[in-house]
Amino acid sequence: MKKWMLAICTALLILGGAGCQKDEKASNKKPAEHEKAPEKKEKTELKNTYPLTGIKTNKPTDARVFAVMVNNHQKARPQSGLHKADLVYEVLAEGDITRFLAVFQSEKPKVVGPVRSARDYFIELSQGFHSFYIHHGWSPEAKKILSGNSDVDSLNGLYYDGTLFHRASFRQAPHNSYIAYKDIMKGLKKKGYDNKDKIRPLPFLNQAEAKALTGDKADKVLITYNHGENVSYTYDSSTKRYARSSNGKPTTDRETETPIEVDNVFIVEAAHRIIDSYGRREIDLTSGGKAILLQCGKAREVSWENKDGRIIPSGTGFVPGKTWINIIPTQPGISKSVFIE
Repeated sequence: MKKWMLAICTALLILGGAGCQKDEKASNKKPAEHEKAPEKKEKTELKNTYPLTGIKTNKPTDARVFAVMVNNHQKARPQSGLHKADLVYEVLAEGDITRFLAVFQSEKPKVVGPVRSARDYFIELSQGFHSFYIHHGWSPEAKKILSGNSDVDSLNGLYYDGTLFHRASFRQAPHNSYIAYKDIMKGLKKKGYDNKDKIRPLPFLNQAEAKALTGDKADKVLITYNHGENVSYTYDSSTKRYARSSNGKPTTDRETETPIEVDNVFIVEAAHRIIDSYGRREIDLTSGGKAILLQCGKAREVSWENKDGRIIPSGTGFVPGKTWINIIPTQPGISKSVFIE
């Protein structure tokens, strides 16, 4: 295993499909004289594009984004519904355990959870997509933002425990709060929020830009969060995606055992500061800084910026598909926390 070294990356892209281009060999085989050559089928033009994955579709793409706080304590694993998220932010809460903000738009999970409490910086991230923000509980800072005449459309499990949110019998509180997609929609309607939205797309590379890039191989990436969690991503050349693991154990969906596989892994440095005796944090999500972008088995060092509330790579884009964004503290930083093979 070697520490990250500055590299320029290549990311091969097929618009409207998986982000990375697969190798294809033209067949020289000709049909026998008695065989009828297969008729060529005309390709159906896909007219729409999902804004948070860059994937082409003929389905409507104006569904309201919803973002769910998902527990990542060891007792909350495996989680439910993460495999359906277009984008996931992974950020420290208290201690050395991260928490997820799972952002959904193109796919609808049957159930999501365990649902956990809000933090102010997760609210900030969710509003970069004008999300319907779903949480169960809140920190004092988050409560100030969400209570009263808040501009954030949200749903708090504290007030809907046992109705829209349900407690699973196979886990103990606070690791057992779940919400079904049908109940998310009930909550949206109950609170009078819009269920449609015009969503600005994330930046995606086009085919010409992707083909022009070069870079070093990155088959496995290890991220160490302080003294606790080790998060790794392993590249599968057959699927052209990265599979996520926690402390060496693959991250899968609890109900379906579907592995969590993503097309973009974006690792960014941001300043973290402990603000109270409980260990809650303040995180600078606006100043930008160092980052590593992993795509198609390649890695490159870039910088990140906050554009209209979204953490994105400066001067470049994602390949079409799912994205996982890991936000790590500037101390010890990327050079000491991220290792690439």
